[in-house]
Parts: sequence; C-alpha cells; structure tokens
Amino acid sequence: MGVQTNPMSNLQLELLKIYATDIPEQQLLDIKRMLAAYFAELIDRDITSLWEEKGWDDSTIETWKHERLRTPY
Repeated sequence: MGVQTNPMSNLQLELLKIYATDIPEQQLLDIKRMLAAYFAELIDRDITSLWEEKGWDDSTIETWKHERLRTPY
C-alpha cells in the first residue's frame, strides 16, 4: 500500500474544520482580507530581512533599473 498524500494543505484542512458551515458573504470577504493582510505582512518581513541581510539600499535599486538580464540569442 502506497503513501497517501492529502491534496489539501494543513491550512486548508484547519479552515475547513473551523468553517464547516456556511457563513454570510460579508464575513467570507472579511476573512479573505484578513488572510491576505497576514500573508502580505509575512512577505514584507521576509523582504525586509533579505534587504538588511544583503545590505541593499536605494543605490541597489538604481543599479537594478539599468541591468539587462535577458538571455542573448
């Protein structure tokens, strides 16, 4: 017998347990906004950490603006 994998993530399963019944559309929209804000905050923290770790500053962005990274054919 092979290993079974669940097609849903642990987050999806947890949300299914919490919200096993229908909720009003406005509550659903509010929850979607909260989740989006949460994940946006995580991304912001990761980018800030990477920015500091690499020692990037405004001049780094200026350099990137002028780079040509396309693959020559």
